[in-house]
Amino acid sequence: MKAGKTKRAALRRKYHVREKVFGTPDRPRLSVFRSSRHIYAQITDDLAGATLVSASTRARQLRDQLNYCGNKKAAEIVGEAIAKQALGVGIQGVCFDRNRYKFHGRVKALAEAARKAGLVF
Repeated sequence: MKAGKTKRAALRRKYHVREKVFGTPDRPRLSVFRSSRHIYAQITDDLAGATLVSASTRARQLRDQLNYCGNKKAAEIVGEAIAKQALGVGIQGVCFDRNRYKFHGRVKALAEAARKAGLVF
């Protein structure tokens, strides 16, 4: 399959998910991005266009806890970290934006860790 076709398919999946998920001040959007080496999560208020909280495996606080940043264990640590930061700011409920990724593996591990730490989806 050509690279252009796979990129278009990924964008189509991303737009399909984003049609249904929208972050408001009451219930902001928890967006996930994963690469082969790292995983990133941020909580965004779409009406204001502002990022409220973010966490990733590249953050200095989390980097010390991890041997390798591209596995489920790292995703769980990022999920716990973003939930703690969100609860500290006063955010309790979020809409989960899995972006263009299937809800399994590292994305699922991050979501379950955030739920376990106290975020409501």
